[in-house]
Amino acid sequence: MTLNTLFSEPYRKIAKDGLWDNNVVLTQNLALCPLLAVTGTATNGLGMGLATMVVMVASNAAVSFNRHLIPAEIRIPIFVLLIAALVTLVDLFLNAWMHELHKVLGLFIPLIVTNCVILGRAEAFASKQPLMPSMWDGLMMGVGFTLAMVVLGAAREISGAGTLFANASVLLGESFRFMELTVIPEYKGFLLMVLPPGGFIMLGFMVAAKRLLDKKAAEKQTPGAVIDNLQLAEQDS
Repeated sequence: MTLNTLFSEPYRKIAKDGLWDNNVVLTQNLALCPLLAVTGTATNGLGMGLATMVVMVASNAAVSFNRHLIPAEIRIPIFVLLIAALVTLVDLFLNAWMHELHKVLGLFIPLIVTNCVILGRAEAFASKQPLMPSMWDGLMMGVGFTLAMVVLGAAREISGAGTLFANASVLLGESFRFMELTVIPEYKGFLLMVLPPGGFIMLGFMVAAKRLLDKKAAEKQTPGAVIDNLQLAEQDS
């Protein structure tokens, strides 16, 4: 895959869909169980997002590569088996190399198998497209999901504890110690934002902010569209 390919219109559309227009969290409102459960800190959100992204890219690649070999009648069970095998590999990897993060994420790693986003992209996109576009779709959807988790985790962590990427060196390794920041020194904390209800509240703000931005963008495009329509009407008359 060359840079020219990545900047072509189809690939740019896939990227825009995954990162913004069709974002897993902010637009589709999917995968909310792990999102709200593990995003008490930005570090946890980053770890869970990256694990999900790896599975999404690998599952799209596996489904696309074997799409001509998978019978249509049993494609869904086969997709689930492929995703389960990949999640098991990710679970074992995290347990072996990032054990502290594995303990924090706990049950939510195996539950990636039930993430409807992964199965949905395999069914709706990867099973019908060539290998490279399918991998790019999985990557962009995974990056969009990871960014949403990190932003939500960061907002909850800052408002709840006054820190950012706390315990990154413990969960991800010593090389990530530079990420640990104290944003609000001597902050007493706001427990609600660290608890699950705080996740619902902050997610609501994020979804509302995205819709406002989309509305403003649509309003900016509307005048030009109206002028074009008037010009076409004048030409027809």
